[in-house]
Amino acid sequence: MSTGGVQSLQRAFDLLERLADAGGEASLSELAAASGLPLPTIHRLIRTLVTLGYVRQNSNRRYTLGSRLIRLGETASRQYGTWARPLLSQLVDSVEETANLAVLDGDEVVYVAQVPSKHSMRMFTEVGRRLLPHGTGVGKAMLSQLPRDDVRALLERTGLPAYTPNTITDPSELLDSLDEIAERGFALDESEQELGVRCIAVPVVGGPTMAAVSVSGPEGRLTKDAVTRILPEVLAVAKRLADQAATA
Repeated sequence: MSTGGVQSLQRAFDLLERLADAGGEASLSELAAASGLPLPTIHRLIRTLVTLGYVRQNSNRRYTLGSRLIRLGETASRQYGTWARPLLSQLVDSVEETANLAVLDGDEVVYVAQVPSKHSMRMFTEVGRRLLPHGTGVGKAMLSQLPRDDVRALLERTGLPAYTPNTITDPSELLDSLDEIAERGFALDESEQELGVRCIAVPVVGGPTMAAVSVSGPEGRLTKDAVTRILPEVLAVAKRLADQAATA
């Protein structure tokens, strides 16, 4: 491929990333401002991406990510989950509770892998399940790694509906909690997504996509003392996932 072809490919992928960062929709002028590219260049690249199905033009002349990306994203998520399962299995053997891996896909948390505990009473989240991030441990862990302006924009798009009476539904309160999470390195879900369930989640920093690993269980077993005990194990697995991604 020629140097010009490589540059065009890089620019096309950059525009897809810019669309994702904008919540999946933007105008040509917004893409120009975000990317620094001339409008004619953006128009040419976007026209090609529309033809291929990776971008779609709405009736309001704004552009959104196209449906052809769904298959790529779902396949990549499954592969990431498959690659992470051995480490999740080791984590379950060590802490004896269910371990999960989730990624941030657009404005939603998507669970891409889970290894259940061996207890008869255990947590189960279907792989592929989607939730808004503000009410989950993995979601808050990932949001803590984003610029706060990006978090505010996401919350404006999604709102903060309550999953339980414990779900944080105030944007200022959530933003304050994200600062605390970023400082201490882990997030807790205290019956915020499902009553009676506690979850500890750690962001996977430096991975191929925004991700977090978590351990969840009934509050009666996953006590606050138990959280303190297993935290080093969850932190270690998150680091190993990040290290493996860096060398992959």
